[in-house]
Amino acid sequence: MTAELTTIDLFAGCGGMSAGFVKQGFTPLLAVEFDLYAAATYAANFGERHTFYGDIAKLDEADVPEVDIVIGGPPCQGFSNLGSKDIDDPRNQLWREYVRVVRAARPKVFVIENVDRFMKSSEFQLLLAETEEGALAEYELSYGHLNAADFGVGQRRVRTIVIGSRIGRIDLPNATHARDPEDSGLLPWVGTRERIGGLPEKPATTSLPDSSTEFFGEHVPGIFKGLDLHLGRNPTPLSLERYDHVPPGGGRFDVPEHLLPRCWREKPSGTTDVMGRMRWEMPSHTIRTEFFKPEKGQYLHPQWDEAGKHRVNRPITHLEAARLQGFPDDFLWCGTKIGIAKQIGNAVPVGLSEAIARHIRSGLS
Repeated sequence: MTAELTTIDLFAGCGGMSAGFVKQGFTPLLAVEFDLYAAATYAANFGERHTFYGDIAKLDEADVPEVDIVIGGPPCQGFSNLGSKDIDDPRNQLWREYVRVVRAARPKVFVIENVDRFMKSSEFQLLLAETEEGALAEYELSYGHLNAADFGVGQRRVRTIVIGSRIGRIDLPNATHARDPEDSGLLPWVGTRERIGGLPEKPATTSLPDSSTEFFGEHVPGIFKGLDLHLGRNPTPLSLERYDHVPPGGGRFDVPEHLLPRCWREKPSGTTDVMGRMRWEMPSHTIRTEFFKPEKGQYLHPQWDEAGKHRVNRPITHLEAARLQGFPDDFLWCGTKIGIAKQIGNAVPVGLSEAIARHIRSGLS
């Protein structure tokens, strides 16, 4: 019988990383999350008893169990291209709390997931120093960039992955999919059609069901799943006219000038993916927290035909975004519409986390 392998998930969010590890047979013994809605979503799917809702700095080391692997992604806003890139951003210091828990849990392996810029940050250099002569000196690191699309996720999302091991070096997993798989033996990238095709083109509602539940002694909206999250919006006639001009793979430069807002007319270059439309045959671009706003990225539904007979002029729904992140329709969600959108956009794609889990499990056996 295969021995049980156990995890701690730090900065767990809604549980994208845990979802992949659980699918590969890992058992979570502790999860830590500061945001109430995200912690409630995690608890709804994986259990409330082992979920610590609160500030990780207040987690007592005496309450940290020894496990096989610690996983997690310290908040990355200070590293992000979209953020201020402030190296003194206090959120960038939370990786030190991650290190503190690793020391207490003494896992065989730990995994850090972060934005692609993380490897260029001063915090990453400090992390390397910890493995050379500091608190993580017994761990050997492997690190690099992985694209979720290269592991069967219907989304192009490049992330920094760090694997630390004290049982011998564990390299990053090899890609299973490729954009151009000819002669490589790999599978082709998964397009949006495979992930969101077949869902109703016109959502039946713009609101979540009126329901609430309780976690950690707090009332939160939920529990929602499946078509509960297939939420439409009420765009203005001007917005609909803009959407109608954008073909698959196109963006704001396809919108006639007289329909553009002044800020775009006066900025003839840059931000090429805003007001963009997805393509059925390709993975989506990165799903961020405001995927329901076409002015924020390539978030228009991929259905569009040249003749104008069959066009779906709306942004993707919460359910479609969750599917592009790899969450199954029976995954349970708690929170407001905005709160759930943040959870979806901040999550680790389930297919990517499962690939990492599968790879590490083989290294532990």
